[in-house]
Amino acid sequence: MALFDLPLDELRAYRSESTAPEDFDAFWATTLAEAREHDLDARFEPVDTGLTTVSVYDVTFAGFGGHPVKGWLVLPAGAGEPLPLVVEFVGYGGGRGLPHEHLLWASTGRAHFVMDTRGQGSAWAAEAAPRTRSAGRPRTRAS
Repeated sequence: MALFDLPLDELRAYRSESTAPEDFDAFWATTLAEAREHDLDARFEPVDTGLTTVSVYDVTFAGFGGHPVKGWLVLPAGAGEPLPLVVEFVGYGGGRGLPHEHLLWASTGRAHFVMDTRGQGSAWAAEAAPRTRSAGRPRTRAS
């Protein structure tokens, strides 16, 4: 059950007073251009989980700064056609966990990609993405 800090009628009417910084579009244009400088280098390695209703792949691809990002790709066993895909970004403090923890979406006939949050994990779920940083510190709009 979801938890809310406002009654439903107030949530429906709520409008944030936050505005995007003036350099928002330029920041993301630069960030995406830098990301495209690195080959994606996507690898899908089958994992023998002992599960019979799903096929699991350990996925690695190049993320920001070329650093590896990890995830599980869980497919219905024997899937041979393009499938709808659910992408799950694990919240901070958690990792992708173990394949058997991610059976729901594949059981409904969908592909499910569970992505590690780089540099996070182990507070409530295992992670496999390395704790690396580009240039020794996080990049900000000012840097």
